[in-house]
Amino acid sequence: MLEIYNSLTRKSQPFSPLDAKNVRLYVCGMTVYDYCHIGHARVLVVFDVIYRYLTHIYGADHVTYIRNITDIDDKIIARANERGLNITELTEEFITAMNEDARALGVLSPNQEPRATAHMPQIIEMIQALVNKEYAYQAENGDVYYAVAKFEAYGQLSGRQLEDLRAGARVAVDEAKRDPLDFVLWKSAKPDEPHWDSPWGKGRPGWHIECSAMSTHCLGNHFDIHGGGMDLKFPHHENEIAQSCGATGEAFANVWMHNGFVQIDNEKMAKSLGNFFTIREVLERYDPEVLRYFILSSHYRGPLNYSNVHLDNSKNALTTLYTALRGIEIDESLLAPSEYSSRFFAAMDNDFATSEAQAILFELAHEINKLKIDQAMMAARYATELKSLAKLLGLLQRDAEDFLQAGQSGELSADEIEQKIAQRNQARADKDFALSDRIRKELQDAGVVLEDGAGSTSWRRE
Repeated sequence: MLEIYNSLTRKSQPFSPLDAKNVRLYVCGMTVYDYCHIGHARVLVVFDVIYRYLTHIYGADHVTYIRNITDIDDKIIARANERGLNITELTEEFITAMNEDARALGVLSPNQEPRATAHMPQIIEMIQALVNKEYAYQAENGDVYYAVAKFEAYGQLSGRQLEDLRAGARVAVDEAKRDPLDFVLWKSAKPDEPHWDSPWGKGRPGWHIECSAMSTHCLGNHFDIHGGGMDLKFPHHENEIAQSCGATGEAFANVWMHNGFVQIDNEKMAKSLGNFFTIREVLERYDPEVLRYFILSSHYRGPLNYSNVHLDNSKNALTTLYTALRGIEIDESLLAPSEYSSRFFAAMDNDFATSEAQAILFELAHEINKLKIDQAMMAARYATELKSLAKLLGLLQRDAEDFLQAGQSGELSADEIEQKIAQRNQARADKDFALSDRIRKELQDAGVVLEDGAGSTSWRRE
């Protein structure tokens, strides 16, 4: 049975959906004002695997995955002003880029991808409900704030106490909060900023209320899983709970999941720290599947230490797996789950232990290599099982030759390599072994490994 670590209860627990025929997952998506970085890639890939595995258990028709887009925000407005664009022009540019990056990484599209600007009626309705129930108030500056002290369970997700939070907080001189912990739900309009009409005047929503309104609109007031990066746990997700429970009077998400940070030199990767790499920058040097493999090589809740060495190791690992599949015809009719499948599912059932699942894929690859020569049928059976299991991780779905021979810019093209191999084969036929060895050395220096077999030569990138 699937067990998931619940950030709310701080322990792993059996996953029991509210309705097994309608499993509901909401993940906080991107604020679209720039290109996605590797931290965003981790969110995309981690929850893509969670979505894949839930559909494996419950069926694709019985799982709904929502990943929102924040397309109105202080950073968006500032960036649009910098570039002389309106916010729609800016956000459309980066939504397109985000979707391109996600597709490159093999990330499946969510069932819905709601945008904040398209859900103003729901946002305003939720704020009005909070005002009506006295969980929120309009201050003298025109902004509407959530009254944190009114929600007794505040701090349950992050484990923080109001007294401790209040001791470290302050109220800026120009704010009219009743309590330094109160947070904004509706910001009154400033000159030349995008705005919408509301009962409290023209303005725009605060960031936290957007996800509360979109998640409950798409999935209902009470649903199964809410996820996102560890950096959202407080205050964003804490505030979501306060808003949603306060407005609806019902429970919100049963299970809270948070992926860990991506680190460089033991420091969190973030745009605000200026130590980040965009997905696009990394994909200039590495195949997208290599990046995906790397992300899944660590447990999703722990830190992920980014380095070229780790990416090189991931490339070598994928090369090993694809080499095992090379030359084998995959036949779905041969699929017969073995003890490798049982162990793979046991790893995934243990809070999505993808690194353990990857290790089992290697054991399968080793078995395939042993069987290739003398037991071709059994090798094909295991190869089919390998691809079937790897699909749940979004891996090994390409033709083996496509991965092994894929090149980066500046490298010899496949046609150039094939020409050199043909020249080498002719040299060998002519017994000109000096030329044959020289061509092999040229290819080796170019990062191309030749593998001579019975009557043919195959090749792969080193």
